[in-house]
Amino acid sequence: MMNNKKNPATPLRKTVLALVIGSVSYSAQAATDASAKPAGEETLVVQSTANSEFTPGGNDLVPAFLDGQIAHGGRLGMLGEQKAMDVPFNVIGYTSKLVQDQQAKTIADVVSNDAGVQVGQGYGNFAETYRIRGFELDGDDMLMGGLAGIVPRQIVDTQMLERVEIFKGSNALLNGSAGSGVGGMINLEPKHAEDTPLTRVGVDYTSRSQVGGSLDVGRRYGDNNQFGVRMNLLHREGDAAVENDHRRTTVASVGVDYRGSRLRTSLDLGYQNKTVHGGEMGVNISAVDFIPTLPNTRKNYSQQWAYSDMENEFGLARAEYDLTDDWTAYGAFGGQHAHEDGTYGAPKLFNNNGDATFSRMDTVRISDSWSGMAGLRGNFATGFVTHKVNVGYSANIKRDRVAWTQSDQKKLPVVNIYDNKDIPLPENVTHSGNYDDPLTTARYRSQGYTLSDTLGVLDDTLLFTVGARHQKLWVRNYSNTTGEETTTARFTQDRWMPTYGVVYKPWDVVSFYANHTEALQPGGVAPKTAENRYQSVGIAHSKQNEIGVKTDFGRVGGTLALFEIKKPTGILNSTTNMYGLDGEQRNRGVELNLFGEPVLGLRLNGSATWLDAGLTKTKDGVNQGNRPIGVANFYGVIGAEYDIKPVDGLTATARVNYTGSQYVNNANTRKLDSYSTLDLGLRYRMHLNADKNQMVWRVGVDNVTNEKYWASVEDNGTYIYQGDPRTVKVSMSYDF
Repeated sequence: MMNNKKNPATPLRKTVLALVIGSVSYSAQAATDASAKPAGEETLVVQSTANSEFTPGGNDLVPAFLDGQIAHGGRLGMLGEQKAMDVPFNVIGYTSKLVQDQQAKTIADVVSNDAGVQVGQGYGNFAETYRIRGFELDGDDMLMGGLAGIVPRQIVDTQMLERVEIFKGSNALLNGSAGSGVGGMINLEPKHAEDTPLTRVGVDYTSRSQVGGSLDVGRRYGDNNQFGVRMNLLHREGDAAVENDHRRTTVASVGVDYRGSRLRTSLDLGYQNKTVHGGEMGVNISAVDFIPTLPNTRKNYSQQWAYSDMENEFGLARAEYDLTDDWTAYGAFGGQHAHEDGTYGAPKLFNNNGDATFSRMDTVRISDSWSGMAGLRGNFATGFVTHKVNVGYSANIKRDRVAWTQSDQKKLPVVNIYDNKDIPLPENVTHSGNYDDPLTTARYRSQGYTLSDTLGVLDDTLLFTVGARHQKLWVRNYSNTTGEETTTARFTQDRWMPTYGVVYKPWDVVSFYANHTEALQPGGVAPKTAENRYQSVGIAHSKQNEIGVKTDFGRVGGTLALFEIKKPTGILNSTTNMYGLDGEQRNRGVELNLFGEPVLGLRLNGSATWLDAGLTKTKDGVNQGNRPIGVANFYGVIGAEYDIKPVDGLTATARVNYTGSQYVNNANTRKLDSYSTLDLGLRYRMHLNADKNQMVWRVGVDNVTNEKYWASVEDNGTYIYQGDPRTVKVSMSYDF
């Protein structure tokens, strides 16, 4: 029997749904009142000037580039939203317009536009994970509005998001110990109402039979449009392109905001439920010494009884107040409740004929987290030197409750990944924890104090940024059967981390920059074979150096960067048999991003990443100098849009993604082949009702050639994941 236990409705969920329903009713009534006005009645429209000019450092989004798909900048943690040309860091933002035009449904679809970010899958589940500059970023570690720990678990839908911003590089000063962000970080910005009223309905279809409907409503009120409400609803359900892979998504979000002359506030609440039945969780290759031949792209080597149900309620409140014209106090607070319930299983190969054992594990995971920040930023001058100072504090608290059951590992049924058959649901014989009401298994707390100053000289054409963060971490683990603390897997550590950088702008359109930044993350637990078995090995402290140049010529822009990141890794000392952070992985690379409209009607977005990644410190020198698991030498993306002028409103789109070969073991004896995918599409924009309304039709085909490829491997080389087959996407949106 499939266990689909649901968590009782939480107060936060009830609040979210109540506000969503209320905003729908209010927006519908407003639309009705507007349409009921007499034909001859005049309407006075007052345009707000609050966001007419971008102010760096706050919550106002960086203006979008040209056609509105890309923003050259984004949120830099506690430093707020910044234009890339003015800071010594590498950051780019992708907008909701790009999401709509590409029919991007999850974060993975969006970040695939950047060669500096690679998409993977979670260890034994359906989670989207990422590699930035060759280092893994867990999807749960992404930020929302600059806060850690409040994004929905494993897979995040794009319906409720205005921006997906990618920061490349170590980022402890800006974001603290935000989990696994050694090579970079992804920040998500929720939608808020714009000055132009919006009522948008949409329908979409994705092969094999997924059908969805959405509603996006935004209004501003007040004499100066100071009050805003934005509401989004989405439901999508059906079979994915791979057979017997059934998926369902439900999203509801509401954002309210106020923007006054000195005070600016916002409150965002959301609900997301994602369910996957029969989805593929990769192929376990730990028992073989070869890479298997690829199965049919549309055949499913999983089982229909395997499923995952992920439900999240989350919220975020932010505020800024201008104490004077030069000094602003700011704060943000957010929280999340996540409930995951699933039956998981994946084939474990044992021969080259495709035969594999298939196990079962049921897991329930309940997480609660809270995150906040507060600070003060200001501008002043000392003689000919200008200063932009930021003093801040941030903290994140999280509690996990986990229980699981597992089938007999010695009596597993056999399947074949090339000719899969349904097998009965194996009986679970091992139990760990109370599945109906799990005990606390882990607590995590992080806090940090930040001080930074950007000093400007020569009319701010030369900018020096210096800063430091004092970060402290607490990690506690508990038995899920007794609730007692596991004292051998706990730690409390703190560290100062400096950051410094320089920006030189000889012309308005060119910026040269350099930086030294650092990252901080838990260093893991010693294996059972070590003398210090199951004990935490402390904090992994990574360091990065980067130089580059950025351009923004109005029609085209881009970034060229060179970087080096060194990350400590855990190894077992042969003499003492102690496990510690004595290893090292070093990634050196070159990144190139170019975007813009070099010719009227032709828009380009291209990027390339060359990585020289190596294991520079290993156990007894074994595998010294080899490439790390899952890191290719080269990644490339080129996307293009062309407005077909004979037909007004018709646009053709194309994108090519290339990924080089990746090793699946540290010995570099097995690897996944390189691959390329081609995506094509058309978009047709119609103006109706005397140009008052707009309808947009979109059709796209991902992986047009139906390329068969192993797409990625997770960090320890156990699971490899097959790429998606040819997928057709069709959608229509109508703006009232």
